[in-house]
Amino acid sequence: MEIVTPIMIVGVIGLLAGVVLAVASIVMAVPKDEKAEALEAVLPGANCGACGYSGCPGYAAAMAKGEAAPGLCSPGGADVAAKCGEILGSGAVEMERRAAFVHCMGSADNTTEKMEYDGLESCTAASLLNGGASSCRFGCLGLGDCLAACGYGAIALCNGVAVIDPDKCVACGKCTAACPKGLIHLAPVKAMAVVRCSSCDKGKATMQACKVGCIGCMKCQKTCEAGAITVKNGLAVVDPAKCTGCGKCAEACPRHVITMERA
Repeated sequence: MEIVTPIMIVGVIGLLAGVVLAVASIVMAVPKDEKAEALEAVLPGANCGACGYSGCPGYAAAMAKGEAAPGLCSPGGADVAAKCGEILGSGAVEMERRAAFVHCMGSADNTTEKMEYDGLESCTAASLLNGGASSCRFGCLGLGDCLAACGYGAIALCNGVAVIDPDKCVACGKCTAACPKGLIHLAPVKAMAVVRCSSCDKGKATMQACKVGCIGCMKCQKTCEAGAITVKNGLAVVDPAKCTGCGKCAEACPRHVITMERA
C-alpha cells in the first residue's frame, strides 16, 4: 500500500490536470478562420515577406479580413493570385511580374581595390571594414551574400558584381535584404530604363572610383520626355511607373550606366 497509494494519487492528479487542460483548450480556443486557412494552403510557404506581411500566415489573414489584395505574392505568381481570387470571390486578379535588379556595374574592369581584404567571404563582414575593399564605397562587394540568400538560382557573380536573371527571379526580396549596400531593388519586368549605379558621391569622386558610375550630369533627366528620371543626391533615379522604355536616356548617358530592360 505504501507504493500503491502514491501512484494512485499521482494518477488522479494527472487525470484531473488532463481534464482541466482539455476544458481550457475548448473554452479558450481561438476561432479558426476557414478562409484564412484556405488562402494559406495555396500560398507557396516561402515566408519571404515580399508581400509586406509577416510571412504567408500573416498575408493570408490580411486577405481574409479584406486588408490586403490577392496579387501581392511574387513567388506564387499569377497562378497563386488567381487561386486566392477564387477563394475570396474577387474573380480574376491582375498581377504585374517583378524581379530584382542590381544597381551597380562596378566590376573588376570598372573599379579598383583600395585595400586587400582577407576575411570572411561575406559582403556584410567586408562592409564593416571601412566599407569594403572596392574603390567605390557604394558599390557591389562581390562576395555573394545575395547569392547565398537566393533559393531560386537567379543570382550569379560575374567579374566581382552580382548579376540577376529576371527569368528565374521570383521577387521574393531575400537578396534585397541580404545586400549590406542596398544595391538590389524590386521593379516591374517590362521595357524600361534601369540606372545601374548607386553612388551618391559628387561627379569627380565617382569618376575616380568607377569608370561607369553616375555623375549626376542630368542629361538623362533633360532628355526624358515622360518625366520618369530625376537626379537626387547626384544619382539618376527612374520611376518605373512613368518610364515608357523609349531608350533616349540610355543614349544620352555619357557614362553608359543606364541599361534598357525588356519584358
